Amino acid sequence: MELRSNFPPNTARAITRRAQWVSLGIDPADLERPKVAIVNTSNDLAACFAHLDDIVVVLKEELRAAGLLPFEVRTAAPSDFITSAGRGGRYILPTRDLMTNDVEVMVEGAQLDAMICLSSCDKTTPAHLMAAGRLNIPTVIVPCGYQHNGLAADGDADVEEVFLRASQQVLDGDTVDAEVIRLADQAIRGPGVCAGLATANSMHMVAEALGMAVSGAAPVRAAGERMWDTVRRSARTLAALVESGTRPRDIITAGSVTNAVRLMLSVGGSINTIKHLQAVAIEAGVDVDVWESYRTLGRETPMLCSVRPNGPHLVEDLEDAGGAATVLRELLPLLDGDQRTVDGRTLAENLAAARPADGTVIRTLADPFSTDPAIVVVRGSLAAEGAVVKRPVPDPGPRRFRGPAKVFHSREEGVDAVADGRIQPGDVAIIRGIGLVGGPAMGMTSAFIFALEGRGLGSSVAVITDGQMSGLVNQGIVVGEVSPEAATGGPLGLVQDGDLIDIDLDAGRVDLLVPEAELAARPAFTPQTQVETNGILDQYRATVQPLACGAVLCARAGLTGEAP
Repeated sequence: MELRSNFPPNTARAITRRAQWVSLGIDPADLERPKVAIVNTSNDLAACFAHLDDIVVVLKEELRAAGLLPFEVRTAAPSDFITSAGRGGRYILPTRDLMTNDVEVMVEGAQLDAMICLSSCDKTTPAHLMAAGRLNIPTVIVPCGYQHNGLAADGDADVEEVFLRASQQVLDGDTVDAEVIRLADQAIRGPGVCAGLATANSMHMVAEALGMAVSGAAPVRAAGERMWDTVRRSARTLAALVESGTRPRDIITAGSVTNAVRLMLSVGGSINTIKHLQAVAIEAGVDVDVWESYRTLGRETPMLCSVRPNGPHLVEDLEDAGGAATVLRELLPLLDGDQRTVDGRTLAENLAAARPADGTVIRTLADPFSTDPAIVVVRGSLAAEGAVVKRPVPDPGPRRFRGPAKVFHSREEGVDAVADGRIQPGDVAIIRGIGLVGGPAMGMTSAFIFALEGRGLGSSVAVITDGQMSGLVNQGIVVGEVSPEAATGGPLGLVQDGDLIDIDLDAGRVDLLVPEAELAARPAFTPQTQVETNGILDQYRATVQPLACGAVLCARAGLTGEAP
């Protein structure tokens, strides 16, 4: 087998590599084997990563047994609950692209032949998929599982419930009480990502739907029997990919991306999957409008399961009912079953072995939980490139909202207005200038939404922002991630207090009802505050592309990769 990692033996580069690797205890006889990066995002900052080093030990053994030579490499890795403390949480989204670049530096720089990626918290899975598409060398994604939590252990709360309760108490002007502290101490009972269908578990399932993780990989209990089975199967699968020369761009196609969109719509996954899937498509060189796919397919993709925060079931229930594989099996009439997967089979061939829906946790196409989409992408004169709304299932409404704008330029300014009674029922609250460029890196508006809920305004006030909100927010009409954003000349920057705004979820539109001539005469948007970072966030502001491009850091990414 011709490998790009094997240099001509009598060259200085080959000799110096030999010197480095033999000194690490590698048998010289193994230096001709395919060389594999184990991409590890382990650190001590959060439970998400606490078990990854243990996985590396087993994975190295399995890879060596499969005839491969493994090298562990490390990258940056954020945890939304931990690394959101600095700069108002603005490091979270940029770290996705930083990780992608980390992988490129370590794997492409060393000219390794393949990689297996340990994906855990929210941004690691999209980063690993983006890197796979960019480098285009044989790759397997390993979803590393969700944490055992209080709700699944006869307790009262998981970490997301603790976050919501604590946030509301602080916004009400109270100190966090002893009950919430008790819940916090019992919320997380083991390693892994947050329970529920927030971004981490959603992206784990996306990796399987794309065909980039072995069948049955998500969701799984961290350090559980199914996770270890996934780890071992993934090592053998990677060896087969290297042998066959199958690459990510053979697997990540318009069809597989559309399959992943369908899956997310059918489970009401995280709204963050939209921009992440678009970024993966960009990096893999796939011409697909993920935003438009969510918008159009949302109207014809029924909801087949209802897992927290959308409904009563736990992610443990979803795993025990068959997980992503069973949901995909039920969705198969709506999918492209001929798409290739890392398993070496088509998606349809994989799903033949999946268990059927139980009718309780996972339902069939003929008997869905709902036909209303939980993720609604809207476009219109206020969001020509798209915006997103997360809705509860079933949706109690309203699905149409028209009212006058009240404009704010930060989350804090909006919260103060709620406290002062300046926001009234029927208003459309605008928080602008906090998007990808304006933020930079998309400021969070969840605290403002919680403040509205705390004052009983959650269903009577609509919210529109070019920032983002937590995946936990699915009440009221909240239109987030408006693009183009105010800071780059989007019409959101021209809105004035009192302007009439119309939001129609059934029609998929959000419109500013002001004549174009009047808008043209208004002064351009000027940010009222500018976050000074003197570091990576300034670089991000200068290089980030719009959400329509997945918020990647270049107009069109992608190295072709050399044949392994």
